[in-house]
Amino acid sequence: MPTGLHMQRSGLALGGLAAVAGIIIGAVVLSSVFGIGFGGDLLADDDPGDDSAPTDVDASDPGDGPSSNESDSATNESDGTPAISEPAANIPVPEEGDPYFEARDPDGEWVSYVNPRDEYREPYLGAGSGKLCMTLLNADGEPIVGESVPNTTVTVPTGESLSWHSLADPFAVEFPVSDERQPLDADQFGTSSSLAQGDGVMDSHCIEFHGLPEDGTISYGEAEVTGDYADAIDVVGYIQQANDNWDTDVDPIEDAVSYEEAGGAWTYEPGGSHGQAVIVLQLSPDGAEASG
Repeated sequence: MPTGLHMQRSGLALGGLAAVAGIIIGAVVLSSVFGIGFGGDLLADDDPGDDSAPTDVDASDPGDGPSSNESDSATNESDGTPAISEPAANIPVPEEGDPYFEARDPDGEWVSYVNPRDEYREPYLGAGSGKLCMTLLNADGEPIVGESVPNTTVTVPTGESLSWHSLADPFAVEFPVSDERQPLDADQFGTSSSLAQGDGVMDSHCIEFHGLPEDGTISYGEAEVTGDYADAIDVVGYIQQANDNWDTDVDPIEDAVSYEEAGGAWTYEPGGSHGQAVIVLQLSPDGAEASG
């Protein structure tokens, strides 16, 4: 083909392409300025995310709503405070041969365990003896040592009759008792066919006393709860048994009575020179947080 003709045809082709390009550019400009659909169709693939992005604020940012790990069941419904709980201590009674086993009645009437808080009066005035105990229960009625309510003290005034006892006047127990020797020293509640007294599980923290006059009177006041978790402990009531061996066939919750009904004191009688009282405490079913 002659060179001149070839150059003429190439020029026409380039001119045609330029014209088409000009039309396309113009269409795009018109689309962007006036919103004509043609331009939108040409550019639809440039940003496919615009049409697929969610418009619901909660769906796009779930952190705006309540956290998924929040649970109403973990708090007290009445005021939102955390519920307090503690598993049972499950401390078995000492068996013969154990350093804390003391004696067993040959006639099967009683069994005794060593209590490091047992003291004898000096001077010794008679055969009068007894116990004052505290029993702390969890919400299920099981004995615990108070790990869940630290720095909390229950105080019971005892008066002059026990002023000689180093742990009386008043009788005060600071929880937890787990760092004390024999933290639970008595099995005051329940029965077992293999034991003269108790159900085989230690449940109470007590002071014991001996050497009182056989016509003497032991008195004690109402329990007061103070400290960091005072609101988390309820005083269920009092169980008092005087002038006889302690009968463990009682329920610490159902058989506890008010201080007035319990009496707050007992007087020894001839042939009945023993007496005991237990202050029954329980973690509040409503739950509570540290109040200090």
